[in-house]
Amino acid sequence: MYILDHIINLPGFHKLPSFSTLFSEINTDMGNSEIWFVLVLACLMLTFHGVAVLMIAGAFHWIDQKLENKRVYGANFLSYFIAILLIIASHLVEIVAWAYICVALQVFPTNPQTFYFAGEMYTTVGFGTYTLSEQWRILPIIISFSGIFAVSMSGAALYSMMGALLNRGNQDPKSGSGF
Repeated sequence: MYILDHIINLPGFHKLPSFSTLFSEINTDMGNSEIWFVLVLACLMLTFHGVAVLMIAGAFHWIDQKLENKRVYGANFLSYFIAILLIIASHLVEIVAWAYICVALQVFPTNPQTFYFAGEMYTTVGFGTYTLSEQWRILPIIISFSGIFAVSMSGAALYSMMGALLNRGNQDPKSGSGF
């Protein structure tokens, strides 16, 4: 209870706005109805990325199973390498898509600057210094959020594929492990 009492006694605790008030203030501050379109695009991109990663992982597991049944043991690592390349390509396509979205919204004056911005935000590198107008201040958060989730999905898929390769001798068909 001590922590809760400490939180309640914070100077601004009783001035906290309701969620709807906070959301309304942020929406007014942005003054940009296009941001909702960007949020929908981010959700669609994450959906497409998830489907693409599932298809790549499913194809890998299917090919891996076929190669194992034919006792072709070196080729499954080649299929894993191809899966990695396809997943990397999907991320590059998403960075380019974000760049095109930012170009269409005229966030920056030059296309290369827009591409670098999209790549840095998507990968959350944050190396460059970009000055955004007030209406686009939330854009880096949206792009980096989509990048973090996309990379997480990719990492989980690659982990399951690597597990299929490394645990080949340890898998018990009755355990339900693997795909």
